[in-house]
Amino acid sequence: MSGLPSHRLKRAKRALRLEVLGRRDALQLQEREAMSAAIVSRLLRIPELSEASVVMAFWSFGSEVDMAPLIDRLHEGGKMVALPRVEGADVVPIAYRPGDAVRSTGFGACEPVEGRELDAAELELVVVPGVAFDRSGGRVGYGGGFYDRLIARLRVGVPTIGVAFSLQLVPEVPAGGMDRRIDAIVTERGVIRCR
Repeated sequence: MSGLPSHRLKRAKRALRLEVLGRRDALQLQEREAMSAAIVSRLLRIPELSEASVVMAFWSFGSEVDMAPLIDRLHEGGKMVALPRVEGADVVPIAYRPGDAVRSTGFGACEPVEGRELDAAELELVVVPGVAFDRSGGRVGYGGGFYDRLIARLRVGVPTIGVAFSLQLVPEVPAGGMDRRIDAIVTERGVIRCR
């Protein structure tokens, strides 16, 4: 679905977002909790994560995979954890320790109030949120392009790992020239290597 004119690309992404968010929002809380726990467990076992000492995660909101247990486990394991803070058109990695002050954003997630701002070059792995993913590493986020811009600033070879429930996988996501592919996707059913 690449090569679409921009207005059709936006429309296709919007339709896909609505469809997948509807499925994700329909999950029962217990089911979402069990699948989130399985995803975090799988993610903690992938070699890229064990080799990284500076990991950017994200604060979940709505019906997303629950990342709080991952953030705690990374911190307990001695890794530096960064969480995103929106500044203008970018997400900025901010060093975070459990218990640090956070504030709610306009879209429902939380972000660190203060903490050391990390350069994207310091990150050794990025856990990427999203609405829909395909097996070739294509992803549709929430529409701001924040993670596409962040991924473009990473050092070459820094792994980008999406986390999603398997119902968020689609045959192909619509993609444009600014959309960045990710390296792997972790679901409750397994790890998908995209490249």
